[in-house]
Amino acid sequence: MSNLNRFLGGSPGSVLVKLIFLSLLVGAFLAFLDITPVALVEGLFNWIASVLDLSLETVLDVGRWILYGAIIVVPLWLISRLFSSRR
Repeated sequence: MSNLNRFLGGSPGSVLVKLIFLSLLVGAFLAFLDITPVALVEGLFNWIASVLDLSLETVLDVGRWILYGAIIVVPLWLISRLFSSRR
């Protein structure tokens, strides 16, 4: 078996026929659902943008919580360190 056949998973002709047949089936299914390739790509980019936006909002929320907690924790820690160093 040649390297090309091994890479393709069969002879180039049979792989081409399989790909054409599968492309026809998937294309008919997408046409039935009225989905275009451009809409799929746009949907993918919109989904990625929303995930990144959600992730950024989450990071900002966590950062805000850390700051809120630090307003209480850091002074208490500093006071405890000052009192423990006087012994």
